[in-house]
Amino acid sequence: MRVNAAADLVEAGVPVAEAARVLAGRFGCSVRQGRLLGIAAARAGRAEVPQDTVVFTVKLPAGLAGRVRTHARQAGLSISAVVTQALEEFLARGHRNHPRR
Repeated sequence: MRVNAAADLVEAGVPVAEAARVLAGRFGCSVRQGRLLGIAAARAGRAEVPQDTVVFTVKLPAGLAGRVRTHARQAGLSISAVVTQALEEFLARGHRNHPRR
């Protein structure tokens, strides 16, 4: 992502004017656009780059699926966002509390 390339340069101490020229050459944009990228990177830092997603179908008990839907609706999130967060937290804990059956 261009903003993260700009952030790399700014974090390395490259002045915004020089970073603008480097970014223009690297990405084929104008020096003005490179300068705007450098300024944005200096102000906000790195941007989160979303990962590619895939469809992953699982079967859940009806009650659990209903609770997930309700939670997502109340939180203003998608079901995918709720499940992603839950799985990330579960996997971060490791398997020590979840023996194989």
